[in-house]
Amino acid sequence: MSSISRRFCIAPMLDCTDRHDRYFLRLFSKHMLLYSEMITTSAIMHGDRDYLLGFNQAEHPVAVQLGGSDPEVLARVAKICEDYGYDEINLNVGCPSDRVQSGAFGACLMAEPELVAECVTAMKSSTRLPVTVKHRTGIDEQDSWDELVKFTQLQLDAGVDALIIHARKAWLKGLSPKQNRDIPPLQYDWVYQLKQMFSGAEIIINGGIKTLDECQQHLAQVDGVMLGREPYANPYMLAELDKRLFNDSSRAIPDRMQILQSLYPYIESEMSAGMTLSKIIRHIIGLFHGQPNGRLWRRYLSENAYKKGADIRVIQQAAELVS
Repeated sequence: MSSISRRFCIAPMLDCTDRHDRYFLRLFSKHMLLYSEMITTSAIMHGDRDYLLGFNQAEHPVAVQLGGSDPEVLARVAKICEDYGYDEINLNVGCPSDRVQSGAFGACLMAEPELVAECVTAMKSSTRLPVTVKHRTGIDEQDSWDELVKFTQLQLDAGVDALIIHARKAWLKGLSPKQNRDIPPLQYDWVYQLKQMFSGAEIIINGGIKTLDECQQHLAQVDGVMLGREPYANPYMLAELDKRLFNDSSRAIPDRMQILQSLYPYIESEMSAGMTLSKIIRHIIGLFHGQPNGRLWRRYLSENAYKKGADIRVIQQAAELVS
């Protein structure tokens, strides 16, 4: 068990959970654990590390998710990520996309539980950070309870600090990544049973969870919950998170305008350093989800954030439509 809390986590999502999104989401909760997008080990070894791994200190606690399957390379990259200041190293054993499979990582690694365990052992030997694995309940025809138990046991024997389980199998052929998030049936009971069988292990449940009420129901059975698409589309669902799931009432629940105004200095700082408004703004479009004139807010941002010379006034003008 590590000192950071995984009671509530935001899932790593490609093209979503970049550093701008994480900074924005941190405004809702000081306790939840944030995750980077999946970053491949080859990108970190050969690419622009500051661009790939840089983040704002306000994002803590924040974990980095790695895509890779070479234990030696993962060990080196884990140390690099530790030096960048991350709080956890997570290995992706859940993504079913063709691109990920062609790189021999992601969900296809469910078929090689011994290799995953070698990766965990290698990373544990090179970093003091907690090492976790995010995986599925199975893949293709390798989807039996016994295979899941074997996978779990091997990772625990390797010293994994927590297992984050997307509670549905993945079909590596025939379904898109989006379909793999929806079509295979959820198997929450399997995740609960794993926690009962391995009571000393830290088990986090993921998949299809949409409300804080549902989170509380899962937390009666497992150690933590991970949400992805729902808070991305409707971030204000997180406003009561610290009070309800972390029993922390130390600050008043912020309203949407307070959140937005808290973001303005960050946006101006990023833009003065050369960042375009559209790169930041795409993450906040859901802030007024379900609110009167929320559609006007979304439309105004979508139509104006990409124009040449767009600056923070675009957001302020959009905000006037919903105030």
